[in-house]
Amino acid sequence: MKIGAVFPTTEIGNDPAVIRDWAQTAEGLGYDYMLTYDHVLGAVHADREPPFMGPYTEEHPFHEPFALFGYLAALTERLELATGVIILPQRQTALVAKQVAELDVLSGGRIRLGVGTGWNHTEYESLGVPFGGRGKRFDEQIEVLRRLWTEELVDFTGDYHRIDRANILPRPTGPIPLWFGALQPVALERAVRLGDGLSLATAPSRIEGMVDDARERLEAHGRDAAAYGFEAQVDFSQGPAEWEQEMALWQDKGCSHICLRAMDTGSELMGLKKVGYSGPQAYIDALETFKRAID
Repeated sequence: MKIGAVFPTTEIGNDPAVIRDWAQTAEGLGYDYMLTYDHVLGAVHADREPPFMGPYTEEHPFHEPFALFGYLAALTERLELATGVIILPQRQTALVAKQVAELDVLSGGRIRLGVGTGWNHTEYESLGVPFGGRGKRFDEQIEVLRRLWTEELVDFTGDYHRIDRANILPRPTGPIPLWFGALQPVALERAVRLGDGLSLATAPSRIEGMVDDARERLEAHGRDAAAYGFEAQVDFSQGPAEWEQEMALWQDKGCSHICLRAMDTGSELMGLKKVGYSGPQAYIDALETFKRAID
């Protein structure tokens, strides 16, 4: 089972040296990967229709994942760089394909692309993309991404894309793992039909049933459930006893990835306790505390 750490993007601040130290500490401690969240824009929650479902507002900073990974690719050697998740339908597909291919080349094949459809309709509108129909757009984007990453020349006509005998260079050094975020049944079905793994931002004990459901769906689609990735998170606020229980449960389920989340943002919405991190060093210390405990 691979062990990762969520990059505390909303809280760690803007000092490049601190960001470097966090990533290099994770790598030095033996973490297998880092995972970062994505929002291009934050927005006021009040007086929205429909109301926002997620925890992030106009007060929460987000480091842009692809630019962040370009920086960290040069400062790390082994750490896998994963998104959890890029809100794909609000981004231009060919540009994402180009950016991820470049990151793959510069990092030596250490990119895992987690994608999802998101919840912030104001963010979509601000980026010039309709919020409605994002699921169908998303489906088509997955095909376009994989074709641009693997084919010498792409000629594609769909409901949302037209590529007239064009390509991207450089192409990735190998297959790009495409993992999906999912909470609702329709998103879960899409994930098992199209994805290489399922990235779930909550504790294993909350999603045991979803794993079983996903495996049944994989078998129904004729896919190898044993080769499919499953990722959950444990929160630093839970403490060593719960870390051990959650990780043991996940390992017993035969799941592949688990990720430490040490960040207060959104904790109350998820029913978690706030830790009260005292500054940038506290997030680095959390990496060491957790790794020492599980080792």
